[in-house]
Amino acid sequence: MTRRSIRLAAALGVATTLAGGSLAAASQPSGSPAAPHKAAAAKHVLLLSVDGLHQSDLAWYVAKHPTSALARLVRGGVQYTNAHTTTPSDSFPGMTAQVTGGGPGTTGVYYDDVYDHALLPAGTTDCKGVKPGAEVDMTEDMDKNKAALDAGQGLKHLPGDILRMTGQPRGLLDPSKLPVDPTTCKPVYPHSYLRVNTVFNVARDAGLRTAWSDKHIAYDILNGPSGTGIQDLFSPEINSDAPGGGDWTTDNKATEQYDGYKVRAVLNEIDGYDHSRGHKVGTPAIFGMNFQSVSTAQKLPASDGLKGGYAAKGVPGPLLRKNLDFVNSEVGALVKEIQAKGLASSTDIILSAKHGQSPTDPNALTRVDDGPLLDGLNAAWKKQHPGAGDLVAHSVDDDGMLLWLNDRSAEATSFAKRYLLAQSGQGNDINGNAKAFTTGGLAKVYAGREAAEYFGVKPGDPRVPDLFGIAKYGVVYTGGKKKIAEHGGAHADDLNVPLVVSGAGTPAGVTEPGQVRTAQIAPTILSLLGLDPHGLEAVQKEHTRVLPLH
Repeated sequence: MTRRSIRLAAALGVATTLAGGSLAAASQPSGSPAAPHKAAAAKHVLLLSVDGLHQSDLAWYVAKHPTSALARLVRGGVQYTNAHTTTPSDSFPGMTAQVTGGGPGTTGVYYDDVYDHALLPAGTTDCKGVKPGAEVDMTEDMDKNKAALDAGQGLKHLPGDILRMTGQPRGLLDPSKLPVDPTTCKPVYPHSYLRVNTVFNVARDAGLRTAWSDKHIAYDILNGPSGTGIQDLFSPEINSDAPGGGDWTTDNKATEQYDGYKVRAVLNEIDGYDHSRGHKVGTPAIFGMNFQSVSTAQKLPASDGLKGGYAAKGVPGPLLRKNLDFVNSEVGALVKEIQAKGLASSTDIILSAKHGQSPTDPNALTRVDDGPLLDGLNAAWKKQHPGAGDLVAHSVDDDGMLLWLNDRSAEATSFAKRYLLAQSGQGNDINGNAKAFTTGGLAKVYAGREAAEYFGVKPGDPRVPDLFGIAKYGVVYTGGKKKIAEHGGAHADDLNVPLVVSGAGTPAGVTEPGQVRTAQIAPTILSLLGLDPHGLEAVQKEHTRVLPLH
């Protein structure tokens, strides 16, 4: 067995003996630019995103469970203990970064529900004279039937038949719910909204097979501008109606069940089938999935008779501990299947997260209703500008605040910033008791030109938020008491996610403490496969480096 075989076997706890061989070419060291490998270190890369997982969660779990699948995965490769995801720390910019190598300013993707000053509203059929400005809602709201797990495909026996869901789900997007291009007067699909290509595009150009599993049909965006990056996209709708009532995120056990369908899909792909196990197609070169259940265990105050969130700063509570066990078991199953199919010597596993979740200190939680803040901002603007309409065109507020304004002038953006920072009021704490907030719950606000500069784009870019507010630690914008954590901001709890590369192209037992970005995952995937990282447009623009693997 080669040294490459030993890496993944070690992650399984399988006894091995060295029979010779050596590692393939290593990646560029930290500080070196991305460069192509002369030979592939791997034939397959399995990318796993555990949404909400912090590096501190992984470290806690590995310390408590040193013989666990996650611990063996960490010991079998390189662990980056200071990895940061994107700001804003949302699923869409976080995931697009991992597969493009670029941040929001490059990808044009700031959140899953955004506003574009250059597009026309969904449903526009006659584009003459229509004023630009449209919401781009890349959530379940784009589905033909958002209440159905198959998004409207019409499978008769759900959820049992969900693996029969199409791997080409773009037809399950409702064109009337998509923003419209003013030039062509045609709907803009998510893949066309992405400004740069993805690792899936580069792999397809090289004749390699690709697959991915995620939570909305709108993850069509990962197909890249060509629309053809992913050959098998399995994307059951997570916000559809679950059997027990509510959607799949309102009960953590239901979220685990939902994640289980995606794990089964990936197991089928490891075995060389498509996600449905209906067609023998070969194990993909790039494939993977995201887990949602850690995220719901962090957000829900309680579920399944267990208290959600954290027991103390950075200490997982009962529900989160249970769910970490679940993820550990599922990751272990995937690794064991790779070993069983003889793929350990040719497969790398990358474990990370699209985003963290804040706060991990339950005592820091301050829930603030953003509705009155925005209503007050609009009212104050109209009072100062008689006859004017609402200033806020669109907002996304979780533990950060993103505003797009109808008036993008320096006067308007400065007005919004001053108004919000002048607000105070009463929110509520982890127990629902009143808790005061000041400065609108915001620690820092970038408005107008400042926001554009923050994201590295030109002022007036049609997609950049006109105001980006970083909330104070512990502030979560919500009108109720159903959530105890959120993401989207720029605190360590939002940004510091795990990043582990383990398997064919890595040494074992290495810890890298230097700061890296999850955007570096993309060029690293290509490098491991022997492909040129410079095939990624975002890598060219941002000079994104391959992760140091040594």
